[in-house]
Amino acid sequence: METTHLSNWHRILFGEAPADFLIEVFVRTIIIFLILQVVVRGLGKRMAGQLTISEMAVMITLGAIIAAPIQLPDRGIITGIVILGCAWAFQRGVNYLGVKSQVMEHVLQGKESLLVKDGVLQIDQLKNTRVSHQQVFAALRNQGIYNLGAVKRLYLEACGLMSIYKQEPPAYGLPLVPPSDAEFALPGPEQKDNVFACTNCGSTVEGDTREVRCNNCEHNHWIKAER
Repeated sequence: METTHLSNWHRILFGEAPADFLIEVFVRTIIIFLILQVVVRGLGKRMAGQLTISEMAVMITLGAIIAAPIQLPDRGIITGIVILGCAWAFQRGVNYLGVKSQVMEHVLQGKESLLVKDGVLQIDQLKNTRVSHQQVFAALRNQGIYNLGAVKRLYLEACGLMSIYKQEPPAYGLPLVPPSDAEFALPGPEQKDNVFACTNCGSTVEGDTREVRCNNCEHNHWIKAER
């Protein structure tokens, strides 16, 4: 094992690699950062939480940057500093492009998705954003909404947050109380014997539904609508 000395400043600053290796580090950083942006974008908006996609990518990059220069004796501090500077510059550049161009902002950060429209789940948007029914229902119950008919619009924002606009007055819609909690009683939910809601998308119909398929999603499972 090679003996290390505190007086060897070249090893401390540059590691075992030559100084021109920093050019390769710069190229590697650009490639990895761009690939990371694509991967994080592909994971879906909910992976980002309250951060933008580029901010999350930078945070992951920063975690990887500091490990090698701190722990490995053959890696220099300068390499980590160069990569940190690159990550900072990339993020500043992304923010600048987003401010200057709305098109670039949509490309880099994404845009909102409409998940619920007039009390009906937009199934195609759920698939595109990889958001499940239960994630939507949980967000609505968290806001004290127990009936899909009470929702005018629900947007999944680019940062991963859900924005909810209520329907006034609420319409008949799909009940959101979990089937596993049948004992839970809402304060006076109103039902009609001949109004039913599709259990897949929440679209409502009147009359006998035993042989009816939903016009919105083609499913044929129904439940009594409430409001």
